[in-house]
Amino acid sequence: MEVEKIVNRDEITDAAMSMFAGNYIDIPESYIRTDEVIADEVIGKDEAYELPVVDMARLFDPDFSAMEIQKLGYACRQWGFFQLTNHGVDEVVAQLIKDNTVEFFSLPLDVKNRVAVLGKGAGLEGYGHHYSRAPGDKKDWAESLILITQPVHERNMKLWPTSPPTFRDALATYAVEMTKLARRLLCFMAADLGDEEGELVEAFTGKRQSMAMHYYPPCRHEGKVLGITPHTDGLGLTLLLHVDDTPGLQIKKDGRWYPVRPLPGAMLVNIGDVLDILTNGAYKSVKHRVIPDAQRGRTTVVFVEEGTVEEGMVTPLPGLLKEQEPRYKSIHLDDYIKGILKAVPEGIRFANTLKIQHDDVST
Repeated sequence: MEVEKIVNRDEITDAAMSMFAGNYIDIPESYIRTDEVIADEVIGKDEAYELPVVDMARLFDPDFSAMEIQKLGYACRQWGFFQLTNHGVDEVVAQLIKDNTVEFFSLPLDVKNRVAVLGKGAGLEGYGHHYSRAPGDKKDWAESLILITQPVHERNMKLWPTSPPTFRDALATYAVEMTKLARRLLCFMAADLGDEEGELVEAFTGKRQSMAMHYYPPCRHEGKVLGITPHTDGLGLTLLLHVDDTPGLQIKKDGRWYPVRPLPGAMLVNIGDVLDILTNGAYKSVKHRVIPDAQRGRTTVVFVEEGTVEEGMVTPLPGLLKEQEPRYKSIHLDDYIKGILKAVPEGIRFANTLKIQHDDVST
């Protein structure tokens, strides 16, 4: 009898924690993913490239705004990722969430497991491994805490850590900063897209926000494990804070993996599948993965902003369709999320199933 494939999150065990601490000779088979790691080429260290960098201060400066909006549009259309400098996030608030994240992952396992994932059918929030595609599937080399942060009434406070004692306040305050940052960015994205009616900003106003904290322990067996499986972000706009400068994130472009070199003080921003759909394919959601470092752990705080048009529909913005054919079918967000949960175990990007094939007409 075939085992039903589901999106799953496993609880972290004492054995896993001991291994993450470096107490192993050989990595268990449940983590070995050598074939996936080497499936595509990583660009050579001697090849010059630069992930786009967008300066928020220049976006607001009348003398440079038009040029910086062009850079923003290029990054969203060609890379799907960019590093954002001078982003305006309160430094004290950012440092507090960094400190609390490091302290949380440093706690004893039994304390962290007080907010452990609740198991099959109970949602994906809580502390545990990252997603696996089916029972018994390969695990990612990481610990993760995933929570809904906005709207407030959707928070499951039973899964919000009380240790460290400043964690909840730090997270709630930082969540507000991310809402503000997302709105600022979306305003400039709207300018790039020619969205004169403000539909893009409205699509994200008052919608759900979620957060994931990840810790990727060092792994001295390079090339055998993955921190996160190659994937596109299924939802809207993703904002990543580097807690440290450890590398590991790689972006898929033109069939090869491009390592991201974190800029000090910069946020990392990427386009999710829903934003790809809302922009009618103008902005690109691209695959990315994490390869753990051999010597240093890597810690990140990731916020995801959801977006829909009226009545909760995931569909290209109506204003963009006045001069374009729709490239995606319309679907309600609830059905869209169900589609993701069904497609992920099959290794499918659900957004691809919504694409509309238009016949090319030559004259």
